[in-house]
Amino acid sequence: TSKTFWDYHQWTNGNFWCCAQVSSRRWLNLQEYQSKKLMQESGVTVQRFYVADNAPDALQAAKRLGAKEIVLKAQILAGGRGKGVFDSGLKGGVHLTKDPSVVGELANRMLGYSLTTKQTPKEGVKVKTVMVAEALDITRETYFAILMDRACNGPVMVGSPQGGMDIEEVADKTPELIFKEVIDIFEGVRDDQAVRMAANLGFKGPLERQAADQIKRLYDLFLKVDATQVEVNPLGETPEGQVVCFDAKINFDDNAEFRQKAVFALDDMSESDPTETEAAKWDLKYIGLDGNIACFVNGAGLAMATCDIIDLHGGKPANFLDLGGGVKEKQVYEAFKLLTADPKVEAILVNIFGGIVNCAIIANGITKACRELELKVPLVVRLEGTNVQEAKRILSESGLPIVAANDLEDAAKKAVAAIAKK
Repeated sequence: TSKTFWDYHQWTNGNFWCCAQVSSRRWLNLQEYQSKKLMQESGVTVQRFYVADNAPDALQAAKRLGAKEIVLKAQILAGGRGKGVFDSGLKGGVHLTKDPSVVGELANRMLGYSLTTKQTPKEGVKVKTVMVAEALDITRETYFAILMDRACNGPVMVGSPQGGMDIEEVADKTPELIFKEVIDIFEGVRDDQAVRMAANLGFKGPLERQAADQIKRLYDLFLKVDATQVEVNPLGETPEGQVVCFDAKINFDDNAEFRQKAVFALDDMSESDPTETEAAKWDLKYIGLDGNIACFVNGAGLAMATCDIIDLHGGKPANFLDLGGGVKEKQVYEAFKLLTADPKVEAILVNIFGGIVNCAIIANGITKACRELELKVPLVVRLEGTNVQEAKRILSESGLPIVAANDLEDAAKKAVAAIAKK
């Protein structure tokens, strides 16, 4: 699923701030079948499955499985699929059946249609693939995850015998049912740790050893793909005496892309926001907001502060756009193209502190963008830091209607006032 930022400013001076709802921001996010395939390749036990992009192939897959019961799942990057609704009229993105012959008909009403769930946009997301899998009975559900923990300076195992539900709810109501094991990054998961976690999850007899083996294999996967989190919910027990990973969420370290090219090549960009996708091409960090003052800033902290001060003076930020450090004129130009393409934007506020950026590069990029894009909305610019005098000269001699600001507060006030005058 996507990471939804309910706030763009999480922690300042020890206080948690919820200033604005921010639209979904996608990092590398895999479809369910892709995560299952990665687990399979690491020896983790998952349901047998096939993937199809048309109804006849889905039908053939159901017959090939030869299972007592089949589960058909629409593949989109959103939760709540089971309770979703298709614009074909079909209810539910997850269907169970004991009759393989109906799988083709169900797939025909899924593929090519949009599925709307509580986590999708109002118009839903078009389904391009379905997963046809063996449905297994679950006698007991547990929760297991491996994640990076700053407090422990490394990976930690977290488990609970209460699976199949939100782990946050378990932690809130029955914290005694949450078990943690800190993993030594040099030793890895020790046998005694894996067995102890399996026992804490409630596996007994031969299943305890089987679960411990699955735990170690999941840690191997965690290392192999440079994951920051592998969450299995549920890690289930079947009547036949199998420990199976029924559903998993894998988060990846974006900084490891250079050595995880095969994994990152799986990224399905078709469901991501097109503006975010375009921004990423130019190494720009962009998150769309619901306001009308575009923010053009270098550095995530400064971007947060800019959004905050706009809000403080009665305005609403239209985006969070971080240029980063090694910015070039071309990036400035492309950033302006993105901002001016947003019909909500009625003013642009540029706030640059040139400790890591040459202000003159920004100034040249701004003037080029203003001329070539024929900027129609008010532009307020605040520059400070490296080569700032040269930058201010470039802007003042450009002849462009750029409003200069002395500091951040002055810039926010002038941007809000510029919209009020329209």
